[in-house]
Amino acid sequence: MGGQYKITGDKYPRMRPARRRGRLAFVAVASVTVLGVLGWGTLQLVDVFTGGDKASAAGAAGCVTTARASASPAAAVLPKPGQVTVNVLNATTRSGLAQKTADELKKRGFRVGEVSNAPKEYDKKVTGTGLLLGPAASPKSALPVLGTQLPGAEHRTDAARKGATVDLIIGNGFKGLAKRADADTALAELAAPRSTPAAEKKSC
Repeated sequence: MGGQYKITGDKYPRMRPARRRGRLAFVAVASVTVLGVLGWGTLQLVDVFTGGDKASAAGAAGCVTTARASASPAAAVLPKPGQVTVNVLNATTRSGLAQKTADELKKRGFRVGEVSNAPKEYDKKVTGTGLLLGPAASPKSALPVLGTQLPGAEHRTDAARKGATVDLIIGNGFKGLAKRADADTALAELAAPRSTPAAEKKSC
Protein backbone atom coordinates (compact mmCIF):
# COMPACT_ATOMS: atom_id res chain seq x y z
CA MET A 1 0.00 0.00 0.00
CA GLY A 2 1.74 3.13 -1.14
CA GLY A 3 1.38 6.73 -0.13
CA GLN A 4 1.82 8.70 3.13
CA TYR A 5 1.06 5.98 5.64
CA LYS A 6 3.15 2.94 6.21
CA ILE A 7 1.66 0.01 8.03
CA THR A 8 3.91 -2.13 10.17
CA GLY A 9 2.81 -5.05 12.29
CA ASP A 10 -0.79 -5.55 13.17
CA LYS A 11 -1.43 -1.90 14.29
CA TYR A 12 -2.20 1.07 12.09
CA PRO A 13 -3.08 4.69 12.81
CA ARG A 14 -6.70 5.78 12.86
CA MET A 15 -7.54 8.77 10.74
CA ARG A 16 -10.37 11.20 11.77
CA PRO A 17 -12.39 12.64 8.97
CA ALA A 18 -12.22 16.41 8.50
CA ARG A 19 -15.94 16.63 9.06
CA ARG A 20 -15.61 15.63 12.71
CA ARG A 21 -13.17 18.44 13.45
CA GLY A 22 -15.49 20.99 11.85
CA ARG A 23 -18.37 19.67 13.94
CA LEU A 24 -16.39 20.10 17.18
CA ALA A 25 -15.47 23.69 16.27
CA PHE A 26 -19.10 24.51 15.56
CA VAL A 27 -20.21 23.05 18.91
CA ALA A 28 -17.56 25.09 20.75
CA VAL A 29 -18.61 28.35 19.03
CA ALA A 30 -22.28 27.61 19.67
CA SER A 31 -21.58 26.98 23.37
CA VAL A 32 -19.74 30.28 23.75
CA THR A 33 -22.57 32.08 21.97
CA VAL A 34 -25.23 30.52 24.22
CA LEU A 35 -23.26 31.40 27.35
CA GLY A 36 -22.88 34.98 26.11
CA VAL A 37 -26.60 35.30 25.39
CA LEU A 38 -27.48 33.90 28.83
CA GLY A 39 -25.07 36.30 30.54
CA TRP A 40 -26.46 39.28 28.64
CA GLY A 41 -30.02 38.27 29.48
CA THR A 42 -29.13 37.93 33.17
CA LEU A 43 -27.67 41.44 33.22
CA GLN A 44 -30.81 42.81 31.56
CA LEU A 45 -33.00 41.15 34.19
CA VAL A 46 -30.85 42.58 36.99
CA ASP A 47 -31.15 46.07 35.48
CA VAL A 48 -34.92 45.70 35.19
CA PHE A 49 -35.36 44.74 38.84
CA THR A 50 -32.84 47.23 40.25
CA GLY A 51 -33.72 50.04 37.87
CA GLY A 52 -37.17 50.45 39.42
CA ASP A 53 -35.65 50.87 42.89
CA LYS A 54 -33.23 53.45 41.60
CA ALA A 55 -36.04 55.35 39.92
CA SER A 56 -38.07 55.30 43.13
CA ALA A 57 -35.09 56.50 45.14
CA ALA A 58 -34.42 59.24 42.61
CA GLY A 59 -38.06 60.25 42.71
CA ALA A 60 -38.06 60.34 46.50
CA ALA A 61 -34.88 62.38 46.52
CA GLY A 62 -36.43 64.83 44.09
CA CYS A 63 -39.51 65.41 46.27
CA VAL A 64 -39.54 68.62 48.27
CA THR A 65 -41.61 68.88 51.44
CA THR A 66 -42.83 72.32 52.33
CA ALA A 67 -44.70 73.32 55.45
CA ARG A 68 -47.10 76.19 55.29
CA ALA A 69 -47.63 78.40 58.29
CA SER A 70 -50.96 79.73 59.37
CA ALA A 71 -51.55 82.78 61.48
CA SER A 72 -52.92 82.17 64.96
CA PRO A 73 -56.14 84.09 65.57
CA ALA A 74 -55.43 84.31 69.31
CA ALA A 75 -53.70 87.69 69.05
CA ALA A 76 -56.65 89.22 67.18
CA VAL A 77 -58.96 89.09 70.24
CA LEU A 78 -56.68 91.21 72.44
CA PRO A 79 -58.01 94.73 72.97
CA LYS A 80 -56.11 97.90 72.14
CA PRO A 81 -54.99 100.15 75.02
CA GLY A 82 -57.88 102.50 74.30
CA GLN A 83 -60.29 99.64 75.00
CA VAL A 84 -58.80 98.86 78.41
CA THR A 85 -60.02 100.72 81.51
CA VAL A 86 -57.57 100.70 84.42
CA ASN A 87 -58.07 101.56 88.08
CA VAL A 88 -54.75 102.78 89.47
CA LEU A 89 -54.41 102.02 93.18
CA ASN A 90 -51.47 102.85 95.45
CA ALA A 91 -50.57 100.17 98.01
CA THR A 92 -47.39 101.94 99.16
CA THR A 93 -46.65 104.68 101.70
CA ARG A 94 -45.40 106.98 98.93
CA SER A 95 -47.99 109.56 98.07
CA GLY A 96 -48.78 110.70 94.54
CA LEU A 97 -47.76 107.45 92.81
CA ALA A 98 -51.28 106.53 91.72
CA GLN A 99 -51.98 109.87 90.05
CA LYS A 100 -48.59 110.05 88.38
CA THR A 101 -48.95 106.50 87.02
CA ALA A 102 -52.52 107.16 85.86
CA ASP A 103 -51.41 110.25 83.94
CA GLU A 104 -48.70 108.28 82.18
CA LEU A 105 -51.13 105.51 81.25
CA LYS A 106 -53.45 108.11 79.74
CA LYS A 107 -50.60 109.37 77.57
CA ARG A 108 -50.10 105.82 76.35
CA GLY A 109 -53.71 105.49 75.27
CA PHE A 110 -55.29 103.63 78.21
CA ARG A 111 -58.55 104.64 79.80
CA VAL A 112 -58.23 105.47 83.48
CA GLY A 113 -60.98 104.72 85.97
CA GLU A 114 -60.53 105.13 89.71
CA VAL A 115 -57.32 106.65 91.06
CA SER A 116 -56.85 106.19 94.81
CA ASN A 117 -55.21 104.22 97.56
CA ALA A 118 -55.46 100.44 97.50
CA PRO A 119 -58.16 98.76 99.63
CA LYS A 120 -57.20 97.41 103.01
CA GLU A 121 -56.68 93.85 101.77
CA TYR A 122 -53.83 95.04 99.50
CA ASP A 123 -52.57 98.18 101.28
CA LYS A 124 -48.87 97.77 102.11
CA LYS A 125 -49.14 94.05 101.25
CA VAL A 126 -47.87 94.08 97.67
CA THR A 127 -44.14 93.53 97.92
CA GLY A 128 -43.31 93.38 94.22
CA THR A 129 -43.52 96.06 91.56
CA GLY A 130 -47.27 95.73 91.33
CA LEU A 131 -50.33 93.54 91.01
CA LEU A 132 -52.61 93.43 87.98
CA LEU A 133 -56.05 92.25 89.00
CA GLY A 134 -59.02 91.54 86.74
CA PRO A 135 -62.07 89.34 86.10
CA ALA A 136 -61.88 85.69 85.05
CA ALA A 137 -61.60 86.47 81.33
CA SER A 138 -58.90 89.15 81.69
CA PRO A 139 -55.83 86.87 81.25
CA LYS A 140 -56.85 86.49 77.59
CA SER A 141 -57.80 90.11 77.08
CA ALA A 142 -56.88 93.17 79.18
CA LEU A 143 -54.20 91.83 81.54
CA PRO A 144 -51.59 90.96 78.85
CA VAL A 145 -52.08 94.39 77.28
CA LEU A 146 -51.68 96.20 80.60
CA GLY A 147 -48.81 93.88 81.50
CA THR A 148 -46.69 95.38 78.70
CA GLN A 149 -46.55 98.60 80.77
CA LEU A 150 -45.37 96.88 83.96
CA PRO A 151 -43.61 93.63 82.98
CA GLY A 152 -42.67 92.51 86.49
CA ALA A 153 -46.17 92.75 87.93
CA GLU A 154 -48.09 89.73 89.20
CA HIS A 155 -51.26 88.81 87.30
CA ARG A 156 -54.25 87.67 89.31
CA THR A 157 -57.95 87.14 88.66
CA ASP A 158 -61.09 87.44 90.76
CA ALA A 159 -63.86 85.09 89.64
CA ALA A 160 -66.53 87.12 91.46
CA ARG A 161 -65.56 90.33 89.72
CA LYS A 162 -67.93 91.77 87.11
CA GLY A 163 -67.20 93.92 84.08
CA ALA A 164 -63.98 94.29 82.09
CA THR A 165 -62.14 96.93 84.17
CA VAL A 166 -58.77 95.87 85.63
CA ASP A 167 -56.73 97.19 88.55
CA LEU A 168 -53.10 98.21 88.59
CA ILE A 169 -52.11 98.06 92.26
CA ILE A 170 -48.74 99.70 92.81
CA GLY A 171 -46.43 97.66 95.05
CA ASN A 172 -43.47 98.53 97.29
CA GLY A 173 -40.98 97.53 94.56
CA PHE A 174 -42.49 99.92 92.01
CA LYS A 175 -39.98 102.25 90.33
CA GLY A 176 -42.09 103.35 87.40
CA LEU A 177 -43.74 101.97 84.29
CA ALA A 178 -41.66 100.39 81.54
CA LYS A 179 -40.05 102.81 79.12
CA ARG A 180 -42.58 103.77 76.51
CA ALA A 181 -40.45 102.49 73.61
CA ASP A 182 -40.08 99.10 75.31
CA ALA A 183 -43.80 98.99 76.11
CA ASP A 184 -44.71 99.84 72.50
CA THR A 185 -42.42 97.07 71.25
CA ALA A 186 -44.04 94.59 73.64
CA LEU A 187 -47.49 95.69 72.46
CA ALA A 188 -46.52 95.24 68.82
CA GLU A 189 -45.20 91.74 69.48
CA LEU A 190 -48.36 90.90 71.41
CA ALA A 191 -50.60 92.05 68.57
CA ALA A 192 -48.57 90.40 65.79
CA PRO A 193 -50.10 87.21 64.35
CA ARG A 194 -48.24 84.09 65.40
CA SER A 195 -47.30 81.47 62.84
CA THR A 196 -48.25 77.89 63.58
CA PRO A 197 -47.29 74.81 61.52
CA ALA A 198 -49.99 73.66 59.09
CA ALA A 199 -50.31 70.76 56.69
CA GLU A 200 -47.17 69.69 54.84
CA LYS A 201 -47.18 69.60 51.06
CA LYS A 202 -44.88 67.49 48.87
CA SER A 203 -43.83 68.57 45.42
CA CYS A 204 -41.89 66.17 43.21
